[in-house]
Amino acid sequence: MRFLLERDTWQEVFDSLGKNKLRTALTMVGVWWGILLLIVLLGSARGIENSFNRLFGSFATNSVFVWAQSTSKPFKGFQEGRQVQLKITDAKKIEDNVEGIEFVVPRNRNQALVIHDFLSGNFSVSGDYPLLDQVQKKKMIQGRFINQTDIDENRKVVAISEEIYKQLFEKDAEMIGEYIQLNGMNFKIVGMFETGGNMGPSDDMNIPFTTFQQIYNMGGNIGWMMITGKPEYDISQIEADAKLILRNLNKVHPEDNRAFGSFNLGKEFEKITGFLTGMQFLTWFVGIATLFAGVFAIGNILLITVRERTKEIGVRRALGATPFEIKRQVVLEAVFITLIAGLIGIITGGLILMLVDSLFGQGPEAVLVNASVSISIVFIALTILIVLGTLIGLIPAFKATSIKPIDALREE
Repeated sequence: MRFLLERDTWQEVFDSLGKNKLRTALTMVGVWWGILLLIVLLGSARGIENSFNRLFGSFATNSVFVWAQSTSKPFKGFQEGRQVQLKITDAKKIEDNVEGIEFVVPRNRNQALVIHDFLSGNFSVSGDYPLLDQVQKKKMIQGRFINQTDIDENRKVVAISEEIYKQLFEKDAEMIGEYIQLNGMNFKIVGMFETGGNMGPSDDMNIPFTTFQQIYNMGGNIGWMMITGKPEYDISQIEADAKLILRNLNKVHPEDNRAFGSFNLGKEFEKITGFLTGMQFLTWFVGIATLFAGVFAIGNILLITVRERTKEIGVRRALGATPFEIKRQVVLEAVFITLIAGLIGIITGGLILMLVDSLFGQGPEAVLVNASVSISIVFIALTILIVLGTLIGLIPAFKATSIKPIDALREE
């Protein structure tokens, strides 16, 4: 490797490439474009993945949401079109009898007129258990979420969203321990969480489940339930088993598929994961295919260069240069051109990703969130460039040593 440190080696490289600067620059464009395309596409794919992750927020992805609807078939004396009502006992039965379940979280939601001082607004209020924070993590800004003591003592406490704080409180005003009115009843604020960031409708306020049941006279009724499966279990099978139990408990026809609605988050997440995997594979395929095309262009140009330098190579051979030294020099030129073009492409791609992030990666509705590539990807791309540059350089290198010195010296 000592020859890499010799000045004559690099002087010869620069002299050779400098004889036709335009041709050298055009040769590098193919590799530059290939690595640029690879970096930008991979960064964009990462941005889309980050966007999906933010959309799903902190939901436990192996989950399904189940709610009651009206029946589509008569059964056991009940007419078609009967409205089914979920109960908290249904959630308990599912938790006890369906294999693979990790959590079952019953939930309720309603609207409430919220007043603080002279400011007011209509917001959604959800009755929840502390368990919700494990399947749909709340990003608390201040204070805490609902706890078990709140549930046991039917406390009138509330965790509010950042949006409610902005609408009902002065800027930078202290709100932990303050009271707001929900439909004329005083509730003490115990925490504030970030607004949005999750898939589906976001919560405006969360109060203890038992308090909600009491003030809205819900009894044992619930609006819907979140069912989370253990990672090793199929959430689609859990969904089917849960609905079967609900049909039996609520006297619904076994083939009635309309009585209970559901949204299988786990199934949708698998589709998105498959899409992202396919997109990344396509990105690598397109990027590397473009790199191959660019590197082959370098090989073709070097073949032309070798042809032009036939007499020069003959002189070097006559002066004692070995075939290995000739090959080494040509391969070095190929790797040098490839690597420089690749580095420019990586830098350009990084600048484009920074521009994309500033234009499309900001705000809650951003399509590309933190579009970027990791250092490991950059090293992999550089390694691919060096390998391809070396391999393609061998073609003109062998061509350069295939001509006998005496024939090369006769070349005009």
